This record gives sequence, structure tokens and C-alpha cells, in this order.
Amino acid sequence: MSRIGVMGDGGKKDSEIPGNSGPASRPALRYWFVMPIDDLQQAAQKIAGLLANLNKLGGLRLKYRITAGDGAQSAEGLDRSQLNVELAGPDVPLVTQYNGELLRALETISAQILRLDQREQDLLSFDAGNFKALQLAELKQRAEIAADKVIRTGAPYAFPPTNSRERRLMHMAFKDIEGVETASSGEGQDRFLAVFPAGKTNLLVTPPVKPRGFERRR
Repeated sequence: MSRIGVMGDGGKKDSEIPGNSGPASRPALRYWFVMPIDDLQQAAQKIAGLLANLNKLGGLRLKYRITAGDGAQSAEGLDRSQLNVELAGPDVPLVTQYNGELLRALETISAQILRLDQREQDLLSFDAGNFKALQLAELKQRAEIAADKVIRTGAPYAFPPTNSRERRLMHMAFKDIEGVETASSGEGQDRFLAVFPAGKTNLLVTPPVKPRGFERRR
């Protein structure tokens, strides 16, 4: 797979992308298994068009570098990443504040533009200011604390519900910790990751309590 690079500067005008370039609807069978992104060059140009418009119409000051194919490597260590978007510039703090809400939103919107199913969203990764590497280090610390608690008490521990990408990262964080095993439980938006003593994934785990109302994450 060849490497494709697309770069943009908030102060420069990017070439326009035709508005009717979205792919035709695909059959439902596509979602039984993960498909690679069909045209990486076109996908990169679509994301570049989105970011250029955010700079032009939204007044953001973001530079971006998009790598695809063999050049793409997710900061989270996800081996399926095919498109990696690195943001830089004066407005990076706006992108990463509130636990990276805007960064995640850009990632989600871009996945929708590329018509990626929820199972395929780790083919695309956005990062800014080394945010995801720092977040991954924090996640590993949380994993060690949870594992210690499970080993000491012998009782399973449940994390709050997360999307499939974040659950996969959590599974990876526990991969090298001895004495515990992880498994996902629940359905849809209520699906969560649980940590069990090794060999005891049959233990009953209490689903995490949902937060009441909307509360901005800090």
C-alpha cells in the first residue's frame, strides 16, 4: 500500500473538493466484516476539504498533515489505522480541551463523511499536540489501578460504557498485566468493559451506573 500525504495550512487556500463526491450506498453485507478504505487519496482529500472549510468558515487556525497507507500509524497503537490526521497550529488547545471533545467530534464527522461503519472507525485517527499518546499513558495507569483492585478483592470491576474504539484501547492497556482478564458486556451505547480475575470471566459483574443528565467531562 503506497503512502499518501496531504498537508494544509490555516492561512492558505486549499483546492476545492466537489460537493457530490460521496460514495453510493453500499449493501448491508459490508458491515459483517471490516473493509479497507477503497480510495485513500480521495478519502484524504475529503478530510482536507473539511478541515479547510473549518479554517475558512469557522475561523479556526489549524494546520494539518494527513498520511495514508503505509505512512499512517495511529498514536494509540491501533494496527488497522489507514488514515492518520495530525493537527497543529494556534488553535490546538481548543481541539484538545474538555478531554478532547472537539478532536473526537472531528474524528466522528470524518468517519461519517467517509461512510465508515462504527466497526470501521479505527481505520481513521485524529491527533493533536500528542494528546492521544498522553491519554494512552493515563489509560494504562487507570488499568493498573483497576487490575490491582480486582486482584486484591477477587471481584470484577466495570468501567463506564464507551465506544468500540475506546474499549479496544482498554483491552490493549490490560494486555500485559498479569492476573486479570477483560471482556466486553452490554449492548449498543450501554456496552462496557469489565475486568475479571484471571480465569474467572464467568463471575457476575454489576453494570456501571449511568451518570444523571448531561455533564461536561473535565
